[in-house]
Amino acid sequence: MLNEIKRLRYKGKVVFHKMKITSPKRELKPFQNNEACFMFVDDGEFSVRTPNQFISFSKKKGLLAKCHNFFIETTEKQRNLSKEMEFTGVFLFPEQVEEIMDINLSNSNHNVNFNIKKIDIDALFTSYKNSINLLLDTPEIADEDIIKLKLKEIIILISKSQNLSVLDFLVSMFNLNHTEFKSTIKNNLYSNLSVEDFAKLCNMSHSSFKRKFSKVYSESPKKYINRMKLKKASKLLLNTDLLISEIAYECNFDTISSFNRSFKLHFKISPTEYRLSQNA
Repeated sequence: MLNEIKRLRYKGKVVFHKMKITSPKRELKPFQNNEACFMFVDDGEFSVRTPNQFISFSKKKGLLAKCHNFFIETTEKQRNLSKEMEFTGVFLFPEQVEEIMDINLSNSNHNVNFNIKKIDIDALFTSYKNSINLLLDTPEIADEDIIKLKLKEIIILISKSQNLSVLDFLVSMFNLNHTEFKSTIKNNLYSNLSVEDFAKLCNMSHSSFKRKFSKVYSESPKKYINRMKLKKASKLLLNTDLLISEIAYECNFDTISSFNRSFKLHFKISPTEYRLSQNA
């Protein structure tokens, strides 16, 4: 839930914002355009899930992200530590950065091996964030010339932190590392994503995702994912001393009862009976 937001625009698009949101269990990124972004984590702890990455973030860290879908997730422990998360964000749009930096993004094809990256916030980044917060708190002084200058400043600051030229840095931010469909499924199989969540992570509609999944796996997403979770559970029952509740959690079933019900439906016996019968 969005609790508070402040925004500044450049040529009609939001480029700076400060927001507070209630710490979510899982929520798609709160901006849905073709922008790359840099976010200062002012408060809260959370993780970010992409097709091939799962990275934890905490206060006084920065999040650098290319223009793609990702989920913000929190555990119960993280939500108990902080009921809210607070960010100061910068959005970079390809047509704007070309104008601001007087460059042509087509003059490079540079890429970097991440879609999301954690950045340490040093004194220079902190000073920059404070200057943005001043503008957000007093928007009447933030004309387009000042905003343009601050956008140019953060572009130079981040590119230097990544040891890249301005051109190569900006091109890499709009040059996605695409994850193969089967790898996305494999990487997130035990994450308790819904079918709709998987579709969003793959940047596909719900119906398109289901069609492609059935074509690739010859099975519906729901049946395949449940079967693979039960397969993992059966191995854990035989090869570990984990409690049934721990195995249910490890395989990301919502509750122990739902795990027991699904397991018995698939194997015709309960998890406890399966462990005893196989180890007899």
